[in-house]
Formats: sequence, structure tokens, C-alpha cells
Amino acid sequence: MITLKAAGMLDVDSGEIVRPAVIKVDEGKIVGIGGTPEGEIVDLGDQILLPGLMDMEVNLLMGGRGEKPVYSTVQDDPPLRMLRAVGNSRRTLRAGFTTVRNLGLFVKTGGYLLDVALGKAIDAGWVDGPRIIPAGHAITPTGGHLDPTMFAAFAPGVLDLTIEEGIANGVDECRKAVRYQIKHGAQLIKVCVSGGVMSHTGLPGAQHYSNEELRAIVDEAHRRGLRVASHTHGAEAVKAAIEAGIDCIEHGFLVDDEAISMMVEHGTFLVPTTRLADAMDTSKAAPELQAKAAEMFPRARLSVKAAYDAGVKIAVGTDAPAIPHGKNADELVALVSRGMSNISVLRAATTVAADLINVTDRGRLAEGLLADIIAVPGDPLEDITVTQRVGFVMKGGKIYVNN
Repeated sequence: MITLKAAGMLDVDSGEIVRPAVIKVDEGKIVGIGGTPEGEIVDLGDQILLPGLMDMEVNLLMGGRGEKPVYSTVQDDPPLRMLRAVGNSRRTLRAGFTTVRNLGLFVKTGGYLLDVALGKAIDAGWVDGPRIIPAGHAITPTGGHLDPTMFAAFAPGVLDLTIEEGIANGVDECRKAVRYQIKHGAQLIKVCVSGGVMSHTGLPGAQHYSNEELRAIVDEAHRRGLRVASHTHGAEAVKAAIEAGIDCIEHGFLVDDEAISMMVEHGTFLVPTTRLADAMDTSKAAPELQAKAAEMFPRARLSVKAAYDAGVKIAVGTDAPAIPHGKNADELVALVSRGMSNISVLRAATTVAADLINVTDRGRLAEGLLADIIAVPGDPLEDITVTQRVGFVMKGGKIYVNN
């Protein structure tokens, strides 16, 4: 048994810091709160304990140190991409993020679901990293936002992907693509519903899949008990996604009041990835992409506040490597700067995220839950930036960081 002692701990539900903190851990779970310390005692001094944070949109197989965004798409083979992911996983965990959703490969893999394999390696203890909820390959139409050829405007025949790798057109192919991801271990489905900022695919708000195709994707996923996340910017595309039964909107930069009302009515989650509107470097992008970013990013800063004020369920997601792996807490700071309260942001990274991935074994510091616990050097209810300076990380009862 391990007992953690600290100046306080966050009660996420009440929104209060309980002082002092005593948490007992055994066999990977929290077995007691308060009382007399037992076993090995880890004294964390003046730090405040939080549940392990969660990032609901990352791609650990992309980005990282030494990244060359355009060339890695065609130069990284699957083994090299997996090695790239090892460092990204370690940085993410050490930043205090103990659970992530890896939202959809859109690279040539020969049909291998690399994020599923990465999650298995982490669970086996071969690689340090967060718990991964993998989506496998993102589902997108030919020329859609997550068709990898759109990033560099490749010539015909260059980097064509298969149905198994997520390129699907028509209802039958959409069903087959979803079934393939599920067969090989995907725990949710990612679909591209509209255009994007950094893609040569026309208007970022334009709907890419037909309503019939969207309904088929959702039907296949929901019948198997999986939720569906959608890359969606445009208001009309968001409405189509909600009507199709999609569970979570990623980004939603161009949502309008009607789309927000529909999200509230249907209980649809939003992962706004708002930090990238400040942090993404578009200086080397094509002029037309820079123009799209200049139009969309200011609107993205406003849309998250409107959604929050209306009562949309907001979960934290970074879209890393759109912002660097290991800098995930920058999203929490950005959400507070947009007008969300500190406790709402902390819930977005814990209890709301747990609800989004449909689990009850994490997101709080409570007896019986997974011992995913971090410590920060101050009160996050007063200063959210302390989440950028994590000094202690425990996942499943194992200590990974203790500075």
C-alpha cells in the first residue's frame, strides 16, 4: 500500500479543495480517503492532488520532436511512426494526462490500427503513456478533410488509402470501414463531417458526407456499443451530425445559436480544441490556408464561450500535435481565458471527459476508482496555470513523476 499526503485534494463534484489530503492506494486503485497513513508514505508537501487529467483529442502517432509535417506523411513507415508515438506518449503522461482518446489515423498503414497496438503496449507496461481510447482510422470520403492527400495536395495516385484505412464512399463502404475498425480494436469511431482549416478541400464548413452516409456510420457504431466523434466546423454540418446521432463534435468553430441549442437538446458533447486558434503556426502554410485560419480562428475563440454559456457538455481536447504533445494543459488555460470557470474546465478534463468515454472508474479522487492521481503546485481553482506544472503523476498506482 502507498499513502499520498499533500496540502489538499480537489473534490471535483463539490468544486472545493479538501485540506489536508490523505489518499491510500493499493493494487492500482484508491482504497481509502483520509484517516491514518499506511504502508509507504509519499509526502507531496504543499502540492494539491487532482484526478489524472484527460485529453479527448490527440494523435500520438503524429508530431513530436523533429517533426516535418508534410514529409512525415509519406516518409514515415508504420514502425517509424510507432517509435514517434513512444516519445509523444511519454510526454503526454508526464504532463499529467492519464487518459486520452486517439482520434483517428489518417496515414498509410496497410490497414494496421497503430493506436490500438500502442494502447496494448502501454497497458502491458512496455511503453510509458496514458490509457488510450483508440479510434483506429478516421472515416472520411475521397478528398475529405481527413484524406491525407488534402494536406499536401498530392497528385492523383499518391498515397491513396483503402476502405480499411478509412477512405469510404457511399453507404456500403461506410459500413464496411466502420466494421473493419471495430474488428481490429477501435473503441470509438471518428468521422470527418466537414472541411477543415489546414486542408486543400474548399470551404471548412462544407458538409462532406451525405446524411444517409452519416446515419449508416452511426448505426454501425451504436449497434456495437461504440460512440462516434466527428471532425465538424460548419454550423449546418454540425446540425447534420447531431441529427444523425453523432455523440461528440470536435472543434465546432463555426457553430451558430441553432446548432448550439441542438447540442444542448441532444446531449451532444463538444471538444472545442480552442488553444490551437492561438498556438497553431500557419506562417508556412499556403496563402489560401492562412486566409482560412485568419477567418476561422477568431470565430473559434467566441464559439466555445457561446456553447459554455448555453450549457453544452464541453470536454478538454487539444488536437495535439496541433499544439505540442506534453503541452496539453495549455488547453485548460485557454478555456479559462475564453470565459469558462476554473472548476468547469477541471471538470471538462475529468468528470465530463469520463462521461464522454462512458466510464465510471476515473475522473474523481474517490474510493474504488483507478489510482490515476497528479499533483500541482498550487490551487487550480484560483490559478489554472498550475496544471501546466505537474510535479507528480501516478497512473494505476504506479508513480511516473515525483519531482
